[in-house]
Amino acid sequence: MSPRPKIGLEIPTILEAAGELANQHGMQEVTLANLAKKLNIRPPSLYNHFDGLPGLRKKLAIYGLEKLYNDLVTAAIGVSGNEALLSISKAYIHFARKYPGLYEATLMAPDPEEMEVQQAGAKIVQLSVQVLQSFHLEGDLALHAVRGLRSILHGFSALEQKGGFKMSLDVDKSVEIVIIAFIKGMKDL
Repeated sequence: MSPRPKIGLEIPTILEAAGELANQHGMQEVTLANLAKKLNIRPPSLYNHFDGLPGLRKKLAIYGLEKLYNDLVTAAIGVSGNEALLSISKAYIHFARKYPGLYEATLMAPDPEEMEVQQAGAKIVQLSVQVLQSFHLEGDLALHAVRGLRSILHGFSALEQKGGFKMSLDVDKSVEIVIIAFIKGMKDL
């Protein structure tokens, strides 16, 4: 007996299920067949919502970027300066830990033609630039600092996900020390 389609299946529900698949099994397992099975629908039903697997992965990247942005905004509320930078850095690392597959989806290199993905990523860059304003970095220098911060956070997250921190040291303390060093370095720019 084939699965029965769920009436009224909405894109947010589908993306949440796709995110769960990615978090549990990695992005390589986010296929239309696997997602349809999880949702108890037939794979062709997903074409009503997405332009095939590339369309699903694009929407999942946007979903992940928006979720990451919201977590970073929450972390930035009520703090500024060093504390804000530490707070959003910890939120970024926490996001990558809690949603490893969805985090992987956010790393999708956006096609310059994919405006939705570009816009979702740009919100995170703008938030980061705002947090860095207290360090008096402007223009290209602020964007270089955002790239540096993202590189640190992504590198840390990627190494942690691959089991790179086996020593009995507090990894959160390591993040804090690295971000404090980054802050001190920015003050010399």
